Amino acid sequence: MRKILFSVAALFAFGAANAQDAGGFSLGAHVGIPMGDIKDYSGLNYGVDAAYMWPVMENFGLGIATGYTMFSGKDYELLGQKIKSDGIGFVPLAVAGKYMITENFFLGVDLGYAIYVGKNDGNGGFYYQPKLGYDFKPFEMFIS
Repeated sequence: MRKILFSVAALFAFGAANAQDAGGFSLGAHVGIPMGDIKDYSGLNYGVDAAYMWPVMENFGLGIATGYTMFSGKDYELLGQKIKSDGIGFVPLAVAGKYMITENFFLGVDLGYAIYVGKNDGNGGFYYQPKLGYDFKPFEMFIS
């Protein structure tokens, strides 16, 4: 399960935020392509994100982030037998940082712990989500 949390997912996320001062509330959704070890067991990653940022300095905000991310199940073969994997979910609890490089471009990172919420046995683990994004003012989009 830890390999899942350490594997990279290419995410495109959309959210509404007040990013001019790198602070405020944001709510969004994400869709990703699982990569690393998880790609053998999951076909798609999707979920919702929520964060609140407090402006700490000009162009820099610090806050908290959470949400829900789901890795959909996918058929795979193990020792000659076809197996259907169940989807697995995580709830991240993280500290979030966001730096506005220009008025529109930003860098960010969420660091914390992801709680496993699947129906089978599983573990949580270290959670990180680096971000490179663009603020369109009523919403923002980033790659993670």
